Amino acid sequence: MSTESQSVPVQVPARRTVIACVGAAGIAAALTACGGGSDNAGADDAKPAGGGGKDAGGVLGRTSDIPQGGGKIFAAQGVVVTQPTAGQFKAFSAKCTHQGCAVSSVSGGTINCPCHGSKFDVADGSVKGGPAPSPLPAAAISVEGGSIKLA
Repeated sequence: MSTESQSVPVQVPARRTVIACVGAAGIAAALTACGGGSDNAGADDAKPAGGGGKDAGGVLGRTSDIPQGGGKIFAAQGVVVTQPTAGQFKAFSAKCTHQGCAVSSVSGGTINCPCHGSKFDVADGSVKGGPAPSPLPAAAISVEGGSIKLA
């Protein structure tokens, strides 16, 4: 009897295929780690800012509730309303443009995200610090008498 072993050709994936698969898995892992979980502080619950729907036209609050140079977050509606100067009211999405976390405070002239430290200007939503790539989108509001409403 012969003890010769037979050689069976083995298919080895091309180097590009291996690199592409490893890269795709890494991106998927990074997106999963950064995009989900409790670090989003309720961002998934936020509704589109000023996007109509059932809250359109509903009163958010009183003008007297919004401090001059500051603002107030309306988490249920997904908006933050600011008063950069006396009598001037602005509204922005309460969802950070970096990873989608809900902003958590307004202080020192900025709207602040707790997840990675992004800061946005109360006057125009522009990025003042942190990793956010773009300003907070404006939201449509109307001020009638002493009431602030979603438009």
